[in-house]
Amino acid sequence: MVVFLGLPLAVFVIFVVSPFVQALYYSLTDWSGFSAGQNFVGFDNYVKLFHDDIFLKAVRNNIELAIVVPLVTIVLALTLATLVTVGGSGTGTVRGLRNSGFYRIVSFFPYVIPAIVIGIIWAQVFTPGSGVLDAMLSKIGLHQFENYAWLGDARTAMPASMFVMIWGFVGFYMVLFIAAIRGIEPEVFEAARIDGAGRFRTAVFLTVPLIRDNVQTAYIYLGIAALDAFVYMQALNPGGGPQNSTLVMPQQLFTTAFTKGQFGYSTAMGVVLAAVTMLFALLVFTVNALTGGRERKVRR
Repeated sequence: MVVFLGLPLAVFVIFVVSPFVQALYYSLTDWSGFSAGQNFVGFDNYVKLFHDDIFLKAVRNNIELAIVVPLVTIVLALTLATLVTVGGSGTGTVRGLRNSGFYRIVSFFPYVIPAIVIGIIWAQVFTPGSGVLDAMLSKIGLHQFENYAWLGDARTAMPASMFVMIWGFVGFYMVLFIAAIRGIEPEVFEAARIDGAGRFRTAVFLTVPLIRDNVQTAYIYLGIAALDAFVYMQALNPGGGPQNSTLVMPQQLFTTAFTKGQFGYSTAMGVVLAAVTMLFALLVFTVNALTGGRERKVRR
């Protein structure tokens, strides 16, 4: 008992629980990060946080990302996964589109590229004037975009950043959903086809309920990635974008800690980020439970 339970529990407490406890303590101090001592200030850092307009803007940006990025990514990934598994011919054996293996490889490719590289590549694509996107749009007659600053305009900076994140994520979750759909008995799709169900009804009322747990897991992971988003945003817009339109909590935390030397205050930001992340996961689990979860019957 001591070896098989006590030792792993001790490792977990030391390397997982202990840093959380330390972070909570540091968030209640005015530690500069490079001094031996800290003054205990209580909840002053948290009071300051909720009166900090820049940080609150970052929170709103993170929430926007956590809503849009997982939703769009999952819808696209599910659509593509359905096409390459059961979206082929409407007659004969249920199968996916022809050359579906090639589509899987191509769609998965962006996920193997490091996030920082993806951010740098797309930052170059969005560069005004010399970027590939402006050049392509100008070629097809949209000359108003000849020198358009996609990441320099508050109206387009966040949508452009979301597009980059979705582009990087969708391939992996497509493959995840393909594996889940492959686990469904082919006879289920055959029966749906015999009953006259079209592709859309089959996908919505049959496929999605049967892989519901996979969708829930994907949504949580995508939400956590969107609530972080540090690497993508730092590569695309290191300064937080025009009018802080793409600023996220980790960026503000990084700047506060390593530029301003306010580690106690930045740790309070980290605690708030952790709380928002756990709240997001709890919300997803709650919604899933309230809407039926595993017990939901599959509609025909």
